[in-house]
Order: sequence, then structure tokens, then C-alpha cells
Amino acid sequence: MLSVQICSLLALIISVVVMAVAWVLGKRSVLSREKSSPFECGFDPMGSARLPFSLRFFLLAVIFLIFDVEIVLLFPFVVKACGSMDFYLFLGMSAFLLILILGLFHEWNEGSLDWMS
Repeated sequence: MLSVQICSLLALIISVVVMAVAWVLGKRSVLSREKSSPFECGFDPMGSARLPFSLRFFLLAVIFLIFDVEIVLLFPFVVKACGSMDFYLFLGMSAFLLILILGLFHEWNEGSLDWMS
């Protein structure tokens, strides 16, 4: 019982010391408009909210999310294929990859992947 109390007291002391050091080192001497304003993904938060949003940036971000989720959806196929590879698993994985590759070629031909045009 005594060791639990000593460990709890030690954890409390270490926490207080770390918080005190962070508070002392974290003091700002000079506050400026740039330092105190939030960063909003490259946009000026103090500017006008009526500026047009880049549709190309939005489409590229959506394409990135789609292909990022693709990796998560392919992971169970890989795990299952390590154990045994049957015909239906191969057919399903091939169909999934074919749809994604066709979508990629469509986006490429449409010009959505060209950042500078």
C-alpha cells in the first residue's frame, strides 16, 4: 500500500514540475497579429470571406481521399490472400482495382490531375 502512495506522489510531483517548466518556457514576450491569429490552411483569416475557393484544389483533395481510402479497403484482401487465395477473392480484388484504375484514367483524361494548366 505504501508503494502505491509513493508512486502516486511521484507521478503528481513529476506532472507538476513538467507543467511548471512548460508554463515558464511557453511565455510569449511579444504578441503580434500574425502570431496570435489562427492558421487556416494558407488562407488569410483576417481577409475577406468572399474570396473564391479554388475548385481544382478541392477536386485534387477529394481524389486524394478516394485513393487513400482505397488502401484501407485493399488491406483485407492482402491479409486474406496471405492465408489462401481462392477464385472469388481474386475476382473481387481484380474488379475493385479495375474500377479504381478506370476512375484514375478518367480523371487523368479529364485534366483533374493537372495542377497547373
